[in-house]
Amino acid sequence: MAASSRPVTGVAWAVLLLGLWLWGREDALGPGGSSAPTHGDIAAVGRPLGVDLPPSRAPLPGGASPRRVEIPALGIDAPVVPRGLDADGAVDPPPYEMPQTVGWYGPGTTPGAAGPALLVGHVDTETRPAVFYGLSSARPGETVRVTRTDGSVAVFTVDDVRVVPRDGFDPRAVYGPRDPARAELRLITCGGTFDRASGLYTANVVVSAYLTSTE
Repeated sequence: MAASSRPVTGVAWAVLLLGLWLWGREDALGPGGSSAPTHGDIAAVGRPLGVDLPPSRAPLPGGASPRRVEIPALGIDAPVVPRGLDADGAVDPPPYEMPQTVGWYGPGTTPGAAGPALLVGHVDTETRPAVFYGLSSARPGETVRVTRTDGSVAVFTVDDVRVVPRDGFDPRAVYGPRDPARAELRLITCGGTFDRASGLYTANVVVSAYLTSTE
């Protein structure tokens, strides 16, 4: 399915959740004075040699929604709000007025529960960087902390960072579970370069992580 766009755009969503093939649309305020992280249409860091990753932890019970996400190495500390699908069947990102807020696809997996949970965030606005502007700088081995409504903190370890081209995008490979027995996390924003002719970024930044501990 092809992605659609609005006249003023910024972030591209492309997700596979709950067995649905959901192509998103450009849905941020659009690039302005700031430019998005640019890595080109390539696989980004992946998993470098020599990075020792901890073992996974057993998934947590579902039912506790995420309230906040932190990525200390990137200086990200942001509230999380549940989001659903819009009229086009795409994941509805946080409102334009909330560029520093992260959206969680609420009908999908809860962060910490078994399966891949999805967190999406804008990369920029018309005038400044947004919450996931630095997401492409994440590296395997770094920590993602998700505070949940039951008071627990699900601690994930990044194991893969990719910039995935929109052309030839394979949702199953990107958003399907790496290990069905694990609790996994996908953090997504746009990447590559911004094509002003189409109003679309050329790629998606996809950071994958898995549950390694709780607090």
